[in-house]
Amino acid sequence: MSEDFRPRSEFLQTLLLRGYVHQCSDLEGVDAKAQSGELVAYIGFDCTAPSLHVGSLVQIMMLRWLQKTGGKPIALMGGGTTQVGDPSGKDESRKILSLEAIEANKAGIASVFSKFIAFGEEKTEALMVDNAEWLTALKYVDFLRDVGRHFSVNRMMAMDSVKLRLERDQELSFLEFNYMCLQGYDFVELNRRYGCALQMGGSDQWGNIITGLDLGRRLGTPQLYALTSPLLTTASGAKMGKTAQGAVWLNEDMLPVFDYWQFWRNCEDRDVGRFLKLFTELPLDEVVRLESLGGAEINEAKKILATEATSMAHGRAAALLAEEAARKTFEEGALAESLPSINIDAAEIEAGLGVLAAFVKAGLVASTSEARRQIKGGGLRVNDAAVSDERAALARGDVASGVIKLSLGRKRHVLLKLV
Repeated sequence: MSEDFRPRSEFLQTLLLRGYVHQCSDLEGVDAKAQSGELVAYIGFDCTAPSLHVGSLVQIMMLRWLQKTGGKPIALMGGGTTQVGDPSGKDESRKILSLEAIEANKAGIASVFSKFIAFGEEKTEALMVDNAEWLTALKYVDFLRDVGRHFSVNRMMAMDSVKLRLERDQELSFLEFNYMCLQGYDFVELNRRYGCALQMGGSDQWGNIITGLDLGRRLGTPQLYALTSPLLTTASGAKMGKTAQGAVWLNEDMLPVFDYWQFWRNCEDRDVGRFLKLFTELPLDEVVRLESLGGAEINEAKKILATEATSMAHGRAAALLAEEAARKTFEEGALAESLPSINIDAAEIEAGLGVLAAFVKAGLVASTSEARRQIKGGGLRVNDAAVSDERAALARGDVASGVIKLSLGRKRHVLLKLV
């Protein structure tokens, strides 16, 4: 990327200044298209889980900034490509999902987007389309003849997604080998239907996106462009969106708002400034001020990050409730009613629910063996009292105001509500 390039469009200025850009096929071309007010861009999301997680949030924010700066975003659901499986960054073939599972996952993913971008028929309002609409209608022999002949097997073999599998002697199915053909065809089809000129994605998608540009050139499609974001990791090198407890999901039914807020609040000091740029819309001068805070003051910046990021995904009211619950729990030591909770039959407590089973039921640990390990390390608490006996059971005496508070470490809590 040229250091001399000075974007004129608000879209590219924003993406470059806030750290969204890793590679671009033609910065000047994208800039001119954005400046014209005619930029239509898409990002594809395969339907492999019922929700997206924080690892996809950079791409969602890129679509949001595109819309805010006058462009038209397309969220492409991979109802078709999910049936094939993207080999990029994978050591083994993706599990083949049923069509019913793909549809259910698509519905869960779709619910995320309305929080970040506005959909409709107006010029800058977003579209949500499913590539199953055209991919499942393809006639295989016709596709091979009209589209497949433009793909070079030599180049496909050189792609990292293919080369790494072969170097490790890991199987790459013929089905997966076709993925880049289908993704390239998606780009051409979106250009034909909606005038889409730019595909964005994570840096691991660069090869697939460039394949689409090449296909478009060979088929006589108007100029297409590629832009990728950095593959995001935390300052300590951990993959973004993954924690010891699992994925940080964007759907509330898969991760409580309080836990989502806590994820951002618990980020590393070195990540605060970068995350404020990427995951909030705070002005950059305010970001500079917050990331310059030292000592204990950096925690105030983390709280702002947590509330702003949570407001994006779950709304301002829910974010403020999570912030207040955290303040009461950690600063006042009080029991916050807005902590994550599960209902439990009072009869289970009367019968003496084992503490190991209780923590598994609450979702704080994955198994009783993990609970035992946590007890040995002093990591489990009931009503803020450390659990030392793995044979202990919860009893009526542990109930206060109709709930029992279970804690894993200092920052993960669940209320058992008796019903």
